[in-house]
Amino acid sequence: MPKVGMVSLGCPKNLVDSEVMLGILASHGYELTPRADEADVIIVNTCSFIEPAKRESIDAILEMAEHKKSGSPKKLIVAGCLVERYRQDILKEIPEVDFVIGTNELERVLEASSSDGNRREADHPYDPYLYNEFTPRVLSTPRYSAYLKIAEGCDHPCTFCVIPQMRGRFRSRRFESVVREAENLVRQGVRELVLGGQETTSYGRDLGIGDGLPTLLRELGQLTGLVWLRFLYCYPNHVSDALIAAVAETPAVAKYFDIPLQHASAKILKDMRRGSSGQHFLRRLETIRAAIPGVTLRTSMIVGFPGESEDDFKALLDFVGAAEFDHLGVFLYSNEESSGSFKLPHQVPTRVAQRRQRQLLRLQRGISRRKLRPRIGQSFPVLVEGRSEETDLLLRARLESQAPEIDGCVLINDFEGAEPQPGEFRWATITGASDYDLVARLQARRFAEAGMAGDGGKVERGRFGSRGDALAGRPEAGPQLVRIQTGPAA
Repeated sequence: MPKVGMVSLGCPKNLVDSEVMLGILASHGYELTPRADEADVIIVNTCSFIEPAKRESIDAILEMAEHKKSGSPKKLIVAGCLVERYRQDILKEIPEVDFVIGTNELERVLEASSSDGNRREADHPYDPYLYNEFTPRVLSTPRYSAYLKIAEGCDHPCTFCVIPQMRGRFRSRRFESVVREAENLVRQGVRELVLGGQETTSYGRDLGIGDGLPTLLRELGQLTGLVWLRFLYCYPNHVSDALIAAVAETPAVAKYFDIPLQHASAKILKDMRRGSSGQHFLRRLETIRAAIPGVTLRTSMIVGFPGESEDDFKALLDFVGAAEFDHLGVFLYSNEESSGSFKLPHQVPTRVAQRRQRQLLRLQRGISRRKLRPRIGQSFPVLVEGRSEETDLLLRARLESQAPEIDGCVLINDFEGAEPQPGEFRWATITGASDYDLVARLQARRFAEAGMAGDGGKVERGRFGSRGDALAGRPEAGPQLVRIQTGPAA
């Protein structure tokens, strides 16, 4: 049977789309390969949220086009968000591309891979797409951890964001569909589930489900064998008391909130069409911390938004200093041509935005260091992930407070008992701390069973190694093909 390789770029939500396309092909007999020179078909699932993501996607397409010219690949398929924004440009400028597949056309991947015709795109617009519990899906994550998309699209009118143009209106998956897929994943040995969507806190509203996300968390938190359940991408104004209570009262739910605030100046937030203010955010964070002692808080900020003055930036600095987030990402504003903020006056020079980014990250580095050092000498449950990417002399693990791919990690330089295996939950004693990472000695005592049931395989690492390298923007030498050796997820 033909072999197919996948380059998956962008966020975990995009990765799920890649896994769905691979699942469809695998269910029809296609063999999956991590080697570009072995693939008969190469798919590049793209991201185009901001300018750096667009450049990375275009570079990946061009590199895979070179493989097609000189190697075995017979077809090059481009999918995802870049297609939604630049479909005709891709077809015109990159003739090596045989097919383009938009975000609502995932099921067309079989036609694109098998057809011998010259049709390079769909004949008609496709209806808004949502996969379900019966959709074939192949996991590219390690067998103990998986992403689960609970919704698609977004209805928020944020002026800096083009996601609604690429993903459409917000739509939730059926409650029963999400639960059934979660059950299937846990049955196969997944012990950490990460729920995602463009805006998870709106889950269920379009279906008439009150407190949809809190209800879902409580339901999934009862699954036998699930150790950690976390969710990403909370819209700040939708972090309700019911959601806080569900996190506090459900043992399996990680005490972790990812709330992209984007700014703290009331003026900038108004121009972003997000509303609220730094003072309101601080009060909400205080509510969360009072209800869940020791909770982990993550956010992301944008610097250099049009009209951001030194006073606006100082308000952001003061806010971050007062909020003391555990994890903070800082993005440079990207002036996307189809965004609502594209033509706003008073564009901030790039060098000014970069200086502000460095300054904000320097402040956060000190906060992170100050918050991590008191953990030295304490013991915490960790999830062992395997050898460190930096050296085989260290093992890598994560705390409940560290989400996969986006936060720091725990480096294990010593262990008791049997040599730890990826997927094990064990206790670890913290022996050192850096700005963002911790060092620990692994105890023999287990926190939970690894749950390696099921007939899945493993993710191997190499030149076309794990998808984590590409997603984190750390490719060893260009874009990575997803290396998958695992059974279907659903």
